[in-house]
Amino acid sequence: MSTIDLSQFYINGRWVAPSGRDTLDMINPATEETVAVLAMGDASDVDAAVAAAKAARPAFAATTKLERRALLERILEVYSRRIDEMAQAISIEMGSPISFAREQQAQVGVDILTAMVADLEAFAFEHTLLNGDLIVMEPVGVCGLITPWNWPVNQMMLKIAPCLAAGCTMVLKPSELTPLSANLLAEIMDEAGVPAGVFNLVHGAGPTVGSSMSRHPDIAMMSFTGSTRAGTSILKESADTVKRVTLELGGKSPNLVFADCDLERAIDEGIDACFINSGQSCDAATRMLVERPVYDRAVELAAVKCARVKIGDPSQPGDHLGPLVSQMQYDRVQKMIQVGLDENTRLVCGGLGKPEGFETGYYAKPTVFADVSNDMRIAQEEIFGPVLVMIPFDDEEDGIRLANDTPYGLGAYVQSGDPARALRVAKALQSGTVNVNGAYLAAGSPFGGYKSSGNGREGGAEGMRDFLEVKAIALPE
Repeated sequence: MSTIDLSQFYINGRWVAPSGRDTLDMINPATEETVAVLAMGDASDVDAAVAAAKAARPAFAATTKLERRALLERILEVYSRRIDEMAQAISIEMGSPISFAREQQAQVGVDILTAMVADLEAFAFEHTLLNGDLIVMEPVGVCGLITPWNWPVNQMMLKIAPCLAAGCTMVLKPSELTPLSANLLAEIMDEAGVPAGVFNLVHGAGPTVGSSMSRHPDIAMMSFTGSTRAGTSILKESADTVKRVTLELGGKSPNLVFADCDLERAIDEGIDACFINSGQSCDAATRMLVERPVYDRAVELAAVKCARVKIGDPSQPGDHLGPLVSQMQYDRVQKMIQVGLDENTRLVCGGLGKPEGFETGYYAKPTVFADVSNDMRIAQEEIFGPVLVMIPFDDEEDGIRLANDTPYGLGAYVQSGDPARALRVAKALQSGTVNVNGAYLAAGSPFGGYKSSGNGREGGAEGMRDFLEVKAIALPE
């Protein structure tokens, strides 16, 4: 990976020095060593980036669908050529094992861009209603994008690609924990010829840069992915300027395992769906609800599977889990494991502390709790680490009730040997996405949640609609 300078921001097509002097050490979570020093922005940097986006907005909004599709194709070409650099950046900044970083974390950028090109080609920005009125879809304007650290490219691309497709300009504030991938993405945008001012990047903390964006009168829309607490703050801060706000927030996703499924496969896939990315996914299958006749056997299988999960050095290829992203995240996971122990659950695998041989780095033990009640904290609160809770249920009605008994509604999973029941249950779940019998949503499908998991959708045509205003025009006959 080429050296990425973290002392500058990308504003109006140029790398520029920030106005402030605050910095933040960037820590490699596998070694706990400082690998870079990140410049942190302030309100003045936001003002400069928004001014650039505002100035670029009229010309970019006037581009044709064909021109924007060509731009996305150029970004895809440059990104694909530099994908190995992106994988290296993600592995260093968040501890993602290099094979996983290449095959999933970085690859998702290709998938999202490819789907967005196809969806843009098929999208109709104008259509006539049955009553004869003309409907015109127009870019909403300057957009503020705030993204998290856990799937950095996925979340940046899910906002940037539809923003560009819709004809909007933007200011991106990525997580301060994952600046390498964000800066590399800015380099890719520049190399692909994104017009000056259309894409702008400012690093900084949420209470400073993020709040300045939410309150800025020249930002027409905020798109945020992160915690429910932070999303609530953005909604409040955006209210005075009547911004459009879309939010992709937390989750506590249920995985309903029925007795008629292939139990060994279901438990194997369920553990993987919980522990993927070291459990740091908002739609991770963290609540495994198992039909009572096979519950004891499911717990046995989960214990065996969990014990076989490998921990490894992120720099080495292979199928293993890496560390958590930071000391703060490690401490949070340890606290919640202690909560589980205090709630008198049955510890099936894992527990407190670091895995043997990984005393340096923010590594957590893959952990499974059984005999959990759905009203316990570990069943209701998002842990964001490799921690699974197992809960028995009596029948289909009871399983659906428990699955929906959560403040969240982002992801859900169903395992059943009866396809009709699997679909019936999927439709009954209060969740923005449902994965049935090992299937996963493809790039281009809408992603988002019910209830405290947010509002709006990301991905494909549905995601692009969030970046568009609807104008109705009455024409004489």
